[in-house]
Amino acid sequence: MPQGLFTCLRNMGEHMLKYLLLCLAAVTPAPAQCPAVQEVRDYIHNAWNTLTRSNASALESAQDSKVKQSGQVVIWVAPDEDAAKIERALKATLPKADAPRLTVRQLTGAATQESGLLYLPGPYVVPGGRFNEMYGWDSYFILLGLLQDGHVSLARSMTDNFLYEVQHYGKVLNANRTYYLTRSQPPFLSRMVLDVYRATGDTAWLRHSLPALRRYYEYWMQEPHLTPQTGLSRYHGGSDQPAPEVVFGERDDSGKNHYDRVAQYYRTHDVQEYDVKQFYDRATGRLTPLFFVADRAMRESGFDPSARFGPFSVDIINYNPVALNALLYRMEMDLAAIATLL
Repeated sequence: MPQGLFTCLRNMGEHMLKYLLLCLAAVTPAPAQCPAVQEVRDYIHNAWNTLTRSNASALESAQDSKVKQSGQVVIWVAPDEDAAKIERALKATLPKADAPRLTVRQLTGAATQESGLLYLPGPYVVPGGRFNEMYGWDSYFILLGLLQDGHVSLARSMTDNFLYEVQHYGKVLNANRTYYLTRSQPPFLSRMVLDVYRATGDTAWLRHSLPALRRYYEYWMQEPHLTPQTGLSRYHGGSDQPAPEVVFGERDDSGKNHYDRVAQYYRTHDVQEYDVKQFYDRATGRLTPLFFVADRAMRESGFDPSARFGPFSVDIINYNPVALNALLYRMEMDLAAIATLL
């Protein structure tokens, strides 16, 4: 999961954090009057600009340290979009000298083997560091901060971007890169819509959001996410291929990526938490196709990588997580609340 918040805190400096903790622990002055608290608030307020991406900064937004990139900047658009119109609009926002570096390509199916940034119509905030794109459930917590800090239009823009993703891709994406097209993240979109509505009171906008919310709910309530045996939902990777961002971007000092380390662990450890034969073929020393489905499911859960469901959390594919189904119940209640408001 992106660690942008922790990066920000580290950047404030150890002395500032110590001062802040002292202020918060003191009876007087009150935390709201403590200079360090205001300094933190100012830091957060100013950081929104640093972490905001838009079509005017497409060349910067397209940079991605998680995969190999060529010199040409490629922005991908959905199969049902007007690629030529979007390309003209994007290039019009760039300096003339930079415009030739940008190419817009159209997806021809559900996914592509090429890595690139997916077009979004409005500005958005990224977690920071190596995570230079708009993430699914991270954006909900970012939105809470934006609304608290008075950035209502930017919060609405991020919500509109997710509604756009559902309209064109059938779901809120893990993030707006081509290698995230097969999966989503924990569903918070209905919460985002209601929070923005409470800040704006825009009933027409709320009504406009409803079809996408219903479609996104159905994404979770159909197989392979729905398990008919239980009537509950699970996370699912959507592909049995290695995740490109893992193959290139998650390497240690010895050059091994996450999948290399997993295979080595299975070779040298007796896994008791689940039947490892589902995920590793000892005869060939290779990870199975189901492993990669489960690995992507773990990443769709937002807890990646972790050991919440055994080593590397790949046994998540065999569970209906309570947290996910609680979020879907929350989404049902939100949809009911929206219907009442309309």
